[in-house]
Amino acid sequence: MILARNLPVWLYSVRRRQTAAASEGRVIALRRAYHDESFGFRKPRQFIMPDYTPAELSNRAANAPLLRYADALRTHGHRAASIDPLDLLRRERVPALNPSRYGLSDPNGTYDIRGIIWTGQEPEANNHWALRDITEFLNTVYVGRIAYEYMDLPSKTERLWFSHLLESQPSTSTLHCNAQRKQRIHRSIACSEVFDAFLQAKFPNLKRYGLEGGESMLPALDALIGEAARAGVTHIVLAMPHRGRLNLLTGLLGYDPASLFHKIKGGAELSVEGGQFSGDVLSHLAASPILNYDGKEIKVTLLPNPSHLEAVNPVALGKARAKQYTLLKALEKGGEGVEGCMLGDKVICVQIHGDASFTGQGIVMETLGLSNLPHYTSGGSVHIVVNIGYTTPASSARSSLYCSDVAKMINCPVLHVNGDYPEDVVRAEDIVVDLLVYRRWGHNELDEPSFTQPLMYQKIRARRSVPALYEERLVNEGVLQKDTAASVRSSYKEALTDALAASASYTPPPIKLERQWSATKIDGNNIKMVWPGSPVAQTFDTGVDAETLKEVGRASVSVPDGFDIHPRLQRHVKSRLAALEKGEGIDWATAEAMAFGSLMLGGCDVRIAGQDVGRGTFSHRHAMLVDQKTEGVVVPLNHALSKAAGKLELANSKFRSSSVISLFEYGASWERPDFLPIWEAQFGDFFNGAQVIIDTFISSAETKWAKQSGIVLLLPHGLDGAGPEHSSSRIERMLQLTNDPYSPRPNVNVNMHVVYPTTPAQYFHLLRRQVKRNYRKPLVVAAPKGLLRLAAASSRLSDMLPGTKFLPVIPDNVSTDTVERVILMSGKLYYDLAKERTARNLDKRVAIIRIEELAPFPFSELTDVLRQYVGDGTKRIEWMWVQEEPRNQGTWGHVKDRLGVVLRALGGNEDVEYVGRREDAVPAPGIGDTYREQQKAMIDQAFSGL
Repeated sequence: MILARNLPVWLYSVRRRQTAAASEGRVIALRRAYHDESFGFRKPRQFIMPDYTPAELSNRAANAPLLRYADALRTHGHRAASIDPLDLLRRERVPALNPSRYGLSDPNGTYDIRGIIWTGQEPEANNHWALRDITEFLNTVYVGRIAYEYMDLPSKTERLWFSHLLESQPSTSTLHCNAQRKQRIHRSIACSEVFDAFLQAKFPNLKRYGLEGGESMLPALDALIGEAARAGVTHIVLAMPHRGRLNLLTGLLGYDPASLFHKIKGGAELSVEGGQFSGDVLSHLAASPILNYDGKEIKVTLLPNPSHLEAVNPVALGKARAKQYTLLKALEKGGEGVEGCMLGDKVICVQIHGDASFTGQGIVMETLGLSNLPHYTSGGSVHIVVNIGYTTPASSARSSLYCSDVAKMINCPVLHVNGDYPEDVVRAEDIVVDLLVYRRWGHNELDEPSFTQPLMYQKIRARRSVPALYEERLVNEGVLQKDTAASVRSSYKEALTDALAASASYTPPPIKLERQWSATKIDGNNIKMVWPGSPVAQTFDTGVDAETLKEVGRASVSVPDGFDIHPRLQRHVKSRLAALEKGEGIDWATAEAMAFGSLMLGGCDVRIAGQDVGRGTFSHRHAMLVDQKTEGVVVPLNHALSKAAGKLELANSKFRSSSVISLFEYGASWERPDFLPIWEAQFGDFFNGAQVIIDTFISSAETKWAKQSGIVLLLPHGLDGAGPEHSSSRIERMLQLTNDPYSPRPNVNVNMHVVYPTTPAQYFHLLRRQVKRNYRKPLVVAAPKGLLRLAAASSRLSDMLPGTKFLPVIPDNVSTDTVERVILMSGKLYYDLAKERTARNLDKRVAIIRIEELAPFPFSELTDVLRQYVGDGTKRIEWMWVQEEPRNQGTWGHVKDRLGVVLRALGGNEDVEYVGRREDAVPAPGIGDTYREQQKAMIDQAFSGL
């Protein structure tokens, strides 16, 4: 059997997740797949290696000892391979690699190798080899400077593919290192060494996280990008930590060294007109160059990253998947077929890791878990682990043999490579590459690593560098002349010197909104996108005409003929249709569906992700319906609004309601503005596992990296007796993360908007507002739970027509002449207070004002509403802030000072009394009686004295 030559190595690396698994049914057949067919799922391409021929099967049976020996080398060869450049790994003798263990003792004995060893030779060639030759051959392949782990893969196709590839490499390898490639490798790593030495000489106190010892990472990436470009890939989304980042930027990615030196001296990397821009540290810089390989262009986007290692990985996955769907939409719009463009064909996600973080950070495991999920896969990723040997010894850092063992959870092959041999590294492009290297210095250049690893650093300091060793090797081979090698180094050093001089007068470029971010379509018009702090930033009309709303509302419960809907959902359908007909009683799910559908008609794609988002955590949404007989799925908005240019993707996520899923959606939001990405938590406080993501990405990326995002976080919030962990979205944390000013300012640019809407119409306008403006901003919604079905918390169709909009403050309709007390508040408690006010016959004496948007704080709107109660200042009004959350939580800490600013400006009494629960360590009690007592006491206090 001959290796299929039409599947190049790089292509296997991004497609393996969508080929053999699907074709053999090895795992997928054990999973229920009825969700997989909804929009966003693309049927994987299938690939099957031909099975053994009858002659091969017969020979395998006849030479079973040889088969066992060959499989032992494939399985255990990695344990004896020379993969450690420092030779510090303690390798025990591996008895399984001895042929005598299988009864093979005569080195001159000959054996038929058909169906056992794959040499790439035609069947007619000599198939009988001496045991001596077989042993030498298998040891060369499996016990060299590259170690392979693939025999544990459950897919026979994948195991066969790898065996064929590795054992027939001399004749089939597409990555053979000719003289030209060797010279390119040399230039890459030699210039990296010059760069590190230059920075050390010019900026000796700089923490640059250099690549000394790990230079082989650069030619590995160069080879990967080049092979991808030549095969038709147009985009690579790259995520990496700090180690070697500056080397990659100024080397392969062409980042201007003058800009880098300007940044090192204290300058900014970008300038932003009319906006706050704080920038970030050196090791978080990003770039998006277009590279050219043999006339083939490929864009490489290195994403900015925070100091929290591995956090950027799901962002890269989300952006890569969104990029691919953008390309697919372009093909469809142009009338081209999309069947030939599969996930992974045009866009690849590449992730670089450190050994310690790859094995130690849970986000790695969670991100790997997305690899083959239908609404999260990007077609496969390439992972390169730069194994530098963390300060903590491996015996204290992990429980597994290799740092890459976590990747075995998704049954992917792992290659371990000795970083001292750049040519071997170039050949080791695959799913997970464990690149064993070292770092010449400590964690940074100011560390002293021998404090904790003296023996390792004795070896490191006694050895020559990787570039120097490789350069000597090429000179000895006659591939490189000494004077040429010296010229490579001197010319690059001269270029760096010139760049350092130029940095004195360097001016950082202004941020530009280019390509898909240059404009967006609003109401049929191409609208130029701007920076959020721009004077021309604006929100357009979010209302929709009645006929369109009714059309979308009806479409949201429409199913194909013969579709067997669940009997209990018939009431859901009838209620929605009746509300649309009457134009009132519109609940939250209907308003949401009308927001989604109307955006889809305008060409906007909508994606909502989270656990059970199809039906909704509270069984209220039912945006996805399942046939009760076939388990086939229909998304009614996609089915009935087939004319819509936009689509709704419902990504029912795995059981992880925080960090990875929210980051994936956030990465998608970076891709394009005509897209509404939503992450919904089952309960609001389930976001707390994503606190790192909210801190370092969602709340700060605009200020640090000049990155806009229109992501929406739906965090169900409200105390209703559910206990400590199902009551609060920790809205106080979200508000604390905003840069919302304490007093009114013109053209304020708040980093993210935080809202607590109380009506479906308000929610409708918020969702549409995310897209109906010429900039993008994250939106955090304290979303409803009990209000979802509360009749009082419904809206009229007229609340959503053209000319209507989201109201940051909802006034009360009580006559100002009789009001004695004004209750200011946010959220669902309004309905309890309004009910109690009526029960106590206080409708004329108490006004209840709802502040729906907490950040940016609505100074102007609130001033206009409260002015009527203050009047000429002669009438004394009691001001109260009422909330159900404990005093040290909720919104009180955010609104207290700002309310004082508003009241002082009006000239009235500025004392605002707090009414609510006292300080507590938990958001809500878990004892039902305690909850009810607290709730009653709070409401009683709100009306006491009247």
